[in-house]
Amino acid sequence: MIAKNKVLGLIIFLLFMSLGSVQAQLYRISLLTCDPGDELYMAYGHSAIRVFDNVNGTDYVFNYGTFNFNTPNFYGKFAGGKLDYMLSVSTYADFITTYAGEKRAIREQVLDLNTEQEQYMVEFLQVNYLPERRYYRYDFFFDNCATRIRDAMDLVLGDQLIWNDEQVQEREKTFRDLIDEYVLRMPWADLGIDLALGAVIDRVASPQEEQFLPDYMEEAFARAEIQGDGPTRPLVKETNVILDFPKPEQGVIGAFNPYWLFWLVAVLFSVITYIGFKRKKLFIGFDIALFSILGILGIVIFLLWFATDHSATKWNWNILWAFPGHLFLAIALFSKNLKLWVRKYLLAALILADAAVVFWILGWQSFHPSLIPILLVIILRTNYLYYNISKYKPLKA
Repeated sequence: MIAKNKVLGLIIFLLFMSLGSVQAQLYRISLLTCDPGDELYMAYGHSAIRVFDNVNGTDYVFNYGTFNFNTPNFYGKFAGGKLDYMLSVSTYADFITTYAGEKRAIREQVLDLNTEQEQYMVEFLQVNYLPERRYYRYDFFFDNCATRIRDAMDLVLGDQLIWNDEQVQEREKTFRDLIDEYVLRMPWADLGIDLALGAVIDRVASPQEEQFLPDYMEEAFARAEIQGDGPTRPLVKETNVILDFPKPEQGVIGAFNPYWLFWLVAVLFSVITYIGFKRKKLFIGFDIALFSILGILGIVIFLLWFATDHSATKWNWNILWAFPGHLFLAIALFSKNLKLWVRKYLLAALILADAAVVFWILGWQSFHPSLIPILLVIILRTNYLYYNISKYKPLKA
């Protein structure tokens, strides 16, 4: 009788162990990291969460990086930083098909969550997919497709999630350094980004903040651990390559780029200034074109700083050399009889351009390297016009 009870007890124990094992394998949750693509909006890669239901056989991808093109005033909201992104859900097969067509590699990191943590994550995603919860105000650096997943992991695991950030504390990359890594092969896009974004991104990003980039979040997941619910274990228990394509070459830059073009502009203005000095002429038409472009650019920078909700466009000291008032200078230079304020403004423009150089040297803001010749042109022409304009054109109050 005792032997039978032992056998019955062993059977019951094995049955519970078997049920527990099945329950533990209810979901397979993983982080999907997608490589950058050829277009600017694909340049930084992408992150998504895959949830495979072992019982029902469903396989879905939860994606925080989508938006609705049919949103009223779509472009106005996008430019003003008021566009809401949303959590969308697609089948895993459709997700893979999309990235295969774009020839973008995908890597999968299967997470070693226990049953309770898996259930919490799935419920969290389901609740966030509700119509009233799925939309959020997008911020490229602090609230995007990657940071939403990082924050979900922090919520689900709490203090049990150990990121082991001390392993990368010393690399000290600024936000601008981080995004530059992805757009060096796109020099015009790189220039536009550096023109639009202000000094607020020239601070060192913490390891947690680096996770706004999918590649860096993938790296963080690989070194993270789970503690406190049993033996310490890595957050990632399995890594798979789903799609594999060669990455775009970062070092290839086309012949038509701002570096060559702006140095050609600098040479042109240097030659024009030298000829003008010899012939006692201003060649002011070149200055009208120059300051018109700078003034329009300054208005854009001003609006991005003061008229949008973008957090990264504040304190943009590009406005020192691309100043909105330059447009009024260009208009004033059309006149045959110039106002006295024009000469004073030229001096102010010269000082502002010099200040921009000082800000750059002191590290208060990093400007795009291709702008060096443009700054030299501004300093050269404002200096030349300031000292010579009254000689060749009459000034009046």
